[in-house]
Amino acid sequence: MTPFEIGLMALGGMGVFVMAGMYVPIALILMSFVGVWAIKGSPLLAAKMLGLAANDAIASYFFGVVPLFVLMGFLVSESGIGRDAFDVANAMFRKIKGGLGVGTVAANAIFAAVTGISIASAAVFTKIAVPEMRRHGYTSRFSVGVVAGSSVLGMLIPPSLLLILYGLLTEQSIGDLFLAGIGPGILLSVFFAIGVVLMATFTPKFTGETLSAGDEKLTGRELIRKSVPLTVLILVVLGGIYAGFFTPVEAGAVGAIGALIIGLAKRSLNLAALWRVLVETGLVTAAVCFLIIAAQMYSRMLAFSGVPNAFGQMAATADLGLMGLILLYVLVVILMGMILDSSSIMLILVPLMLPILNPMGVDLIWFGIVTVVAIEIGLLTPPFGISVYVIKSTLDDDSISLSDIFLGAAPFALMMLMCLALIIAFPVIATGLL
Repeated sequence: MTPFEIGLMALGGMGVFVMAGMYVPIALILMSFVGVWAIKGSPLLAAKMLGLAANDAIASYFFGVVPLFVLMGFLVSESGIGRDAFDVANAMFRKIKGGLGVGTVAANAIFAAVTGISIASAAVFTKIAVPEMRRHGYTSRFSVGVVAGSSVLGMLIPPSLLLILYGLLTEQSIGDLFLAGIGPGILLSVFFAIGVVLMATFTPKFTGETLSAGDEKLTGRELIRKSVPLTVLILVVLGGIYAGFFTPVEAGAVGAIGALIIGLAKRSLNLAALWRVLVETGLVTAAVCFLIIAAQMYSRMLAFSGVPNAFGQMAATADLGLMGLILLYVLVVILMGMILDSSSIMLILVPLMLPILNPMGVDLIWFGIVTVVAIEIGLLTPPFGISVYVIKSTLDDDSISLSDIFLGAAPFALMMLMCLALIIAFPVIATGLL
């Protein structure tokens, strides 16, 4: 049996194990070990090579960016900054038709700029925005749909945990990836806001017949009190990276300290909350590092088998062209999003695509943005749709079913497809600031 055939069997075996319910990193590690063992003929050699891969995967100083940005995100979430962002955004858009929905989108975009975790956005705004929107005449389906749709902004607007993971997998500059995420993040936010206004105007049965404005009429002093801490934190973290004052790792540390100071100043952080933040940070960091180790092992096995190079030759001889290849890739990503979480999709497909794209001279920063947006669509598609499940568990309301949330999020998934098409057709949207 040739290494290529062994590699294909390992990929097929991994797919079987994942579909059977095995945790994706464990399936990756298991089939990587079996694949290298079959190719090299020695289980001891396979174990040593995969052990080296595990060490190389997280030995770099730059992996410190993961726990620091995760810590900052959880501190921001616990500090009540999500509520402040919602109050400010709602006060700004309250006079627009569907203004409370637009405010929710804007608040999610602001919150995303300091958290980078879409699950945190979904949980926070389910508690804050959904009750407010329902109280002001919005339908339950539309209310949860707005939160589900706009929560995925956390994976695109920097700092994004998914962009950090992509940068570590592909050895691309995390700062450049953050910069490339700004244009598409703003574009997607604008799409969502315009979509909310249009739906509120032309589909009142879907959004709600008698929408009223929010109650928030902030005074100038209240507006400053609620907006300044968040604005300063965003400027310090992202401005420090782009101006060259901090590395991404240092920016994560500064942001975590800033979020802690804000939480203590607002008196919203106590010992119980801090302990909860530290435990959740440790759990997420351990999970991400385990994913990265599994991806590195998987990449080594693929390299030994020659599968990526063979696929690259097939793509070249098939005369698909770059655009055809990208469209096929996006289709596969969206389909996988129906059954897998975002990190797993990236771990499986990116190492497979890199050897194919490198000879074509593809801008990997642009490709990263395309990948993240395509994966985000999977966060809203059934049957998996992790953001939808987070909203359902946070709501604890039996009157709103999973199908209601999926149907409410459907228009936002379509808007994301439109945005993705523009990014593919006009790469300057992502690369213009580089």
